[in-house]
Parts: sequence; structure tokens; C-alpha cells
Amino acid sequence: MSENQVLLLKNIGTLISGDIDSPIIEGDAILVKDGKIDRVGKLADFGTVDAKIIIDCKGTTVAPGLIDSHCHSILGDYTSRQKQEGFLESELHGGVTTMISAGEVHLKGRPKDRAGVKALAILACKSFENFRPGGAKVKGGAVILEKGLLKEDFEEMARAGVSLVGEIGLGSVKDPAEAAVMVKWARECGMKVMMHTGGTSIPGSSTVTAAMVMEAGPDIASHVNGGPTAVSFDEVKKLVNETEIALEIVHCGNMLAAVRAGEYIAEQNQLHRILIGNDAPSGTGVVPLGVLRVISLLASMTPISPAQAICMATGNTARIHNLDIGLIQPGKPADLVVMDAPMGSVGTTALDALEAGDIPGVSIILVDGEIVVSKSRNTPPVTVKPEVA
Repeated sequence: MSENQVLLLKNIGTLISGDIDSPIIEGDAILVKDGKIDRVGKLADFGTVDAKIIIDCKGTTVAPGLIDSHCHSILGDYTSRQKQEGFLESELHGGVTTMISAGEVHLKGRPKDRAGVKALAILACKSFENFRPGGAKVKGGAVILEKGLLKEDFEEMARAGVSLVGEIGLGSVKDPAEAAVMVKWARECGMKVMMHTGGTSIPGSSTVTAAMVMEAGPDIASHVNGGPTAVSFDEVKKLVNETEIALEIVHCGNMLAAVRAGEYIAEQNQLHRILIGNDAPSGTGVVPLGVLRVISLLASMTPISPAQAICMATGNTARIHNLDIGLIQPGKPADLVVMDAPMGSVGTTALDALEAGDIPGVSIILVDGEIVVSKSRNTPPVTVKPEVA
């Protein structure tokens, strides 16, 4: 957003906070200055507002930009896994304003030696710092653990900006005890660590059980509902009850396992631990609406409310990854999604539609206060269209 530019969203029907403990904000307006949220609440309390851009939401829903906790980006906006260009920009049209790499594992000829592993992670990290597909933010450069990596390698990558370890199990380091040593090094360098959970996904990967995850000690158990094959329900319960590890549910997994996991985690009052990801591109394909589909699945098939499900894909993920996004609060980047019930839905609002199992329509997406999408080309059309003045 240009310096000193002011944007106002008014007549908001429902305002989703991104905070799993308090998902709904009492308010109907958001004031944005210089790309950041300045005020949230009742427009009547704002006083005089001189906004250059005014978005009249006409009673629709506003939420933080969704965060895809599991994206297998490589470099640029191309996936060699599905030989498809523009998949990241397409996911933006599903309301996802930030994608987090789970490892650039699909790069053809991916290097597995120390120098190559470091070079790829640093290159992917730095390239996405300078490249925003369609305006979306991509947190790239998730190092894949390979045999031979040393503590100084993690220190070198951290100094260069790498802050992620991709899914443990996709590289040559598969033994939990061996992985645990590198996990310790990575954490000492401030990195967040993910670990594949469940059956094999690609040639060279391995089946990972709850006991293996617990021994390695990552921050995140990736796709507890399978990527694509799920562990048993007893294994999921073990991760819930015997660890404090974050639990990820993805689209490119087992849907029955996702529902059972969601139900159980809700029963155990552990909703703050759930992340929502896509896990694409993968053998399942490229799924631009994958995150919205998981939100809809959990909101319609489990005790999890639609607002809580949205918070899992926003504030939860941001908190677990230490990102300064995912919440509608003063001082946060104005990454916002305006949505409504799709035309023809039995629901009358975006939340009603999600509870009924529908995908909401996305009408406007902002990143850092800039309108980057004025009409989603991937979601169904909205029932009520906001107006921009």
C-alpha cells in the first residue's frame, strides 16, 4: 500500500478474529493505514475517517487471509510434480494469502549432498522473499534432512534466513533417533520442524508412526489424516494425548481420518493445536480450494464451528510458525478475505455455507492492504457483492 494511504472496510456482517479462543469480533469495520490494520470495531466509534478506498462489505464476512501450512512449492510459480504453471497464484484465489513450504522435494534432480541441500533451501527462501505470485506471500526454503548434514550447516542456513525444516521422512534421514539430533540443531537455530506422519507419499519416503514422531520430536506432525495414507485412529489419539506437538489436517489426505481426528481433538479441547494445509502439489493434484475444503469439512462434519475452523487456518498456523499474520488486530498486516455464501447455497452467510458443507464465495482479497483479487475466479460467485469506492 502506498505511504499514508488509508483504506476502510465497513458494513461487515461477521468479523472473524483468527484467535481460536475468541473467534468472533464484535464490530463492523476495519481501518487500514500503510498496509497494516489500524483500528477494528464499530465504525460509529472511529470518528472522522478520510479513506482513499472504501469497501462496503454489505453485511458479508471478513476473515484474516488463510494460511496454507503445507505447500510443496519449488521455485517460481511452477510445479514439476504436476507440470503446471500458476498454481500458487491460483491458490490465492481460494483465499490463501500465505503459503508455507513443507519442502522443495519435487525439484527435478534435487541435490542431496550437504552443499546442494543448503543451496536449495537458501535459494528457495530468498527467491520467495522477492517474488509474490499474484500478491500472495510464500515462505519458502524448507530444508529436507539428508544424511551428512552437520550442526554448522543449520547455522549457516539460519543466518541466510532459512527458518523451516521440511517433512522429515522425505529425505534420506528416516531413523527417528538420527532425525532427533538434527531436530535439536534446527531448533537451536530457531527453525520450525515438520515431520511426515502416516503412509508413504512419494518414492523414497517411508511410513511414519506416532512413536517415530514422538522420538524425533518435531514441532508439527504433518497431515495426521494422511499424506495421503493415514495412521490409525489410535495413533492419532496417542499424538493428541501424549504430546504437545501441533497437529496438521490436510486436503490431500484421508477425509474419514480428518473427521475422526477433528472430532477427537475437539473433545479433548485441543483445537489450538490444529493447523490446516493443502499438501499440494502432490499425486492428488493441484487443489486451489484445498484449504477452504478442509475448513468446510471440519465445520460441517465435526463439532468444530466454522469460525473456529477458519481460525485454525489463520491464527493457529501463524502462532505455531511465529508469523506476524493470521489475526485481525491493530498493528497486524492487512491480509484479509471478504467472503459470502455462494449463490444457490442453503446458507445465508459464509459461515452458514461452511456449516452446510459448501465452499464460500470469495469476493475480495487484500494483502498488506492492497486489493490483489477483486473477484475470485475459483470459488463460486457470492450471493452479495461488496462495492469498492
